[in-house]
Amino acid sequence: MQTSIFLAKLIGPAFVAVGVGLLTNFPVYQAIVADFLRSYALIYVSGVLVLIAGLAIVNLHNVWARDWRVIITIFGWLLTIGVVIRIVVPQFVISVAASMFSHTYAIAAGICLVVLGGFLVCKVYLSHSGATK
Repeated sequence: MQTSIFLAKLIGPAFVAVGVGLLTNFPVYQAIVADFLRSYALIYVSGVLVLIAGLAIVNLHNVWARDWRVIITIFGWLLTIGVVIRIVVPQFVISVAASMFSHTYAIAAGICLVVLGGFLVCKVYLSHSGATK
């Protein structure tokens, strides 16, 4: 449980920050994504670095319980699978990301990140059960 709380304290605020950024500053995020997608080297290097983070989560927190902790496990697996695809076929990632990063997608992603991140933050910072376990 301590690992779950630790990871939620890292992931929750990060999700909220990125989600709020997407919702409030979409044009800048759109420019960041466009710059990112112009560089195979940046896609590859970021993929390798994020793969380490994804594998760390999967190895430290492979918890398939029927509670809030499964969010962290699913995130770790999705992160790991996503970055393996980024490393192996970066050209596919470029074509998918370029077509997906629209204003509608950004709003949906921003809302999902704020909700999931907010849930994790509440669970570990505000909730009595998260603070004591």
